[in-house]
Amino acid sequence: MNSSLNLRRNFTLLLCLLLVSGSLFSAEKAGVTDGGKIALPRLIDLGAGKCIPCKQMKPILDELKRDYAEQFETVFIDVWENREEGPKYGIRIIPTQIFFTVDGKERYRHEGFMSKKDILAKWRDLGVTLKEPAAAVEKR
Repeated sequence: MNSSLNLRRNFTLLLCLLLVSGSLFSAEKAGVTDGGKIALPRLIDLGAGKCIPCKQMKPILDELKRDYAEQFETVFIDVWENREEGPKYGIRIIPTQIFFTVDGKERYRHEGFMSKKDILAKWRDLGVTLKEPAAAVEKR
């Protein structure tokens, strides 16, 4: 009788562990962060507010941030104001754009000015399916 109770208890414990680990795996695979927010691929642009190509990138980054916020994250880091960030990312020149997967792995790096068209094309090359932003659809 006692071994039957232990067997049931162990089976129940094992079942609970499997269910919990399965739900964690599903959340991880779906790209859900600890806070419940959907994880997105990320574009980090490392530059400075005063360099000419970086200034040319600013309106592009602002558009990407506004129009594609639900599809990928766009981050600008000013390496002149945040001097520790350049070495952290191993940049050689500015601007540098780095494309990351949902799980934070670097997939592509570009040095110099990069057009919006080229950025979107690179996301597609990397397998990210992009929907046209609502503002562009409304203009038609």
